[in-house]
Amino acid sequence: MRRRVVVTGVGCVTPLGTRVDQLWENLKQGASGVSYTTLFDASNFPTKISAEVRDWDVTDFGADPEEWKLRGRHTKFAAGAASQAVQDAGLNGTEDPTRFGVYLGSGEGQQDFLGFTKMMTAALHGDELDVAEFTRVGLETLHPTQELEQEPNMPAGHLASMFNAQGPNANCLTACAASSQAVGEAVELIRRGDADVMLSGGTHSMIHPFGVTGFNLLTALSTRNDEPTKASRPFDRNRDGFVLGEGAAMLVLEELEHAQARGARIYGEVLGYGSTADAFRITDTHPEGRGATSCIQIALADAQLNAEQIDYINAHGTSTNVNDKVETLAIKKSLGDQASKTPVSSTKSMMGHLIAAAGATELIVSLMAIQDNVLPPTINYETPDPDCDLDYVPNEAREQPCNVVLSNSFGFGGQNISLIIGTFRD
Repeated sequence: MRRRVVVTGVGCVTPLGTRVDQLWENLKQGASGVSYTTLFDASNFPTKISAEVRDWDVTDFGADPEEWKLRGRHTKFAAGAASQAVQDAGLNGTEDPTRFGVYLGSGEGQQDFLGFTKMMTAALHGDELDVAEFTRVGLETLHPTQELEQEPNMPAGHLASMFNAQGPNANCLTACAASSQAVGEAVELIRRGDADVMLSGGTHSMIHPFGVTGFNLLTALSTRNDEPTKASRPFDRNRDGFVLGEGAAMLVLEELEHAQARGARIYGEVLGYGSTADAFRITDTHPEGRGATSCIQIALADAQLNAEQIDYINAHGTSTNVNDKVETLAIKKSLGDQASKTPVSSTKSMMGHLIAAAGATELIVSLMAIQDNVLPPTINYETPDPDCDLDYVPNEAREQPCNVVLSNSFGFGGQNISLIIGTFRD
């Protein structure tokens, strides 16, 4: 018999709250975490807005700021969210460390843009690049520890050290699907008996000149700079791109009997996991939603559920023209006639797109929806799009019985992840 996996702890650091209760309350109120970018001077960029984590520091989880000053922004977010999740789960260090692992979907750290600019300025002589000068200035300018801390695997390593997690340790970076995939793979490790407890989730911050430049070149970001809080508008006909966010979200996943033996509180059970690739293009999703459709179907089969048993869908819902249209199509193909009866919403409308951290954050939101029987809204939904014709829970949260949630994450490169989470039933 397959081992059952439950969630016993949650934690987050996001633009809409640096605790889960704070995040959830803001989402229910339809608040927005989008404003003008302050992490760098974005005044000359096509996109001048983002969803930043504000008023938070590593000292909030008891860390020594001197010890953490050289660590990456993504690592700091991860440590803050993980500390909350581990404490929330009641883990106290008495667990078998060899059966406790970490699986993250973490993005790269923030690049030293000013340092790189200094290197390029020194090395350029007319049309020639002086590689020796570039190297010399780089060796003088860049800090080795800060360069190391940019690596995507670093947060997982730090978390293992913090919590003496000596079991499986891994990181995947599958774009916007990363932390959902990390959760799914962590669930599989527990299911097959390789671990009893896994700390899983994601962390990322791309609010820096390189990150914004890249997404602007892809024309993926909203340029609604005059109305920051209205810029992210998933499924609305006048959507023009997503808003870049940042942050971290972590969950403690635990084998059911292990959790029960220590009297842990159980938020819900991970019922299904689907993973596919579009095998189409580097950025575009398949126009017929073939990867997303099969991903949802695989998750339903893994959970041994039918479409009628899904009470709510937390959509990937990026607010880009292609994603929202294709995701709507995939939901219709997967759920059939039930699609029009199933509420769907995108919480990216309020907290922006946390990229690698998005999926885990939205899975926690899904757990809160189950806990409170409240569906978070899609804000800024003003003009219906004939290609997006489902029930998107427009603008206001909705009280409604909610026992089973499908959470979708569809990333650049055609990476598709669907997770199904539900009320725990003994």
